[in-house]
Formats: sequence, structure tokens, C-alpha cells
Amino acid sequence: MTTYSQQQLIERQFSPHSDAYLRSAVHASGPDLVEMERILTPLRPVRALDVGCGGGHASYLLARVAQDVVAFDLSPAMLQTVAAEADRRGFQHLQTCVGEVCSLPFPANSFDVVVTRYSAHHWENLPAALAEMHRVLRLGGTLLVSDVVAPAHPLSDTWLQSLELLRDPSHVRDYSAAEWKTKLKEAGFSLGTETLYRGRLDFTAWIARMSTPPLQVEAIRALQQLAPSPVSQHFDFEADGSFCIDTMLIPCVRG
Repeated sequence: MTTYSQQQLIERQFSPHSDAYLRSAVHASGPDLVEMERILTPLRPVRALDVGCGGGHASYLLARVAQDVVAFDLSPAMLQTVAAEADRRGFQHLQTCVGEVCSLPFPANSFDVVVTRYSAHHWENLPAALAEMHRVLRLGGTLLVSDVVAPAHPLSDTWLQSLELLRDPSHVRDYSAAEWKTKLKEAGFSLGTETLYRGRLDFTAWIARMSTPPLQVEAIRALQQLAPSPVSQHFDFEADGSFCIDTMLIPCVRG
């Protein structure tokens, strides 16, 4: 039996793979990044925060539109990778900060823009994290949330969470679009119009990025082969294990 906290488990899972997440094509590109830049460029933010920055791809986008950027993450190794890449790209105005999302080490009203991308499904207490992002965002400031979204149908939802957890034991939950909207409203945000995307995950790359042990890989493949038709059709399971997921970008304003 292990005695890891959720925070320790996240760091244990991701710190050895910081370079993989920097190089990941899934994370380095995507229509949500294009839409983020379209939304943020005319705002001309002074200070911007990327919460759960991972390989830093949203941070590099922020560095193109904001005067001062903070890349925030639980993993020191991830932040070292982000700092080195920011230096390589000439983003001297991008700084890194280590910490937990439920206790952001910034004063209230510190940022014009807060972004989180592909991170929230690892957070143990999403409402507390959203409350913190609301606190550090100035009145009228913009929050952009991008993440995997769970299917509305309970059967497919259960299968998605199972596959995610087998691949990465630090996974908490992919929330549905309806759950996201409810939690954001409860945190005090006014919601804009969400954009939904559909993307393919190459199975080999998906597994390699997290160095998933062979036993868990076998379990994932076994589950895929047992999936009932509504599940296999929803995720478009392929012979090699590759499949499709839904993601969402939702812009919000702090009221």
C-alpha cells in the first residue's frame, strides 16, 4: 500500500515526463489554442496566469499577448522544462511558480487573464481551485478553461474515467460540459459560449507519454475489446487502441 497524497502522486506521475509533454503534439497544438489566442489578443492583458501549466503550451501563447506571464504548476521538473523552453523562445517576461491550485500564492485581483488547459481533471478539489482562480483574477478579468469533457451518457462516462485511471493513477475526473458550467457559475463566473472539439488520441503515443506499465496497458486494451457498441461507437475505438475524445474551451468573466 502507498501513502502518497494526491499532490505527491501527481508530481510522481508527471515530473519524469516533462520533456514528453513539451514535445507532445496533442498538447503543443490544437484548435483550442488558436481560439484562445483569438480571444486574448484584443484584450491586451498586462498580467496572465497559466494554472497547471504542464509543458507550458498555454503559457507560451500567453507570452505572445501579455506583458507578464506566470506559469504555475505542482511539478518543479515541469517548471524547469517550461523555463528552459521560454528562454529558448525569448520569453524573458515569463516566470514560473510552484504550488498547489487550491492555494494560489498571489494576492487578490492580481491577474487580467487566467488560463487552465488539460490540467483540471487531476485536481482533487475543483471548487476550491476555481474559487482561488476567481480570487486572483481582477473584476471583469477573463478565465479560459480547456479540458477533456466526459460524455453525458453515464455508460460512456464510466468507461472514459476507467481508461484514464488505468493509464494514469493521478487522474481524478473528466467533467461533463454541464458539470463544468455548474461549477463555474457556483464559483462566481459569468459564462461565455463554449466550443466543443473532437480529437484522436494515438494509443502508442498516449501510453508512452505517461510510461504506463504493461499490466495497465493490457487492462486498457482488454476493456476496449469488451466495450459495448454504444461505448465503442462513441470513442471510435480502433484496432491498435487509438480512440477519440471530446474537449471543450469555455471563456468566462469574473463578475
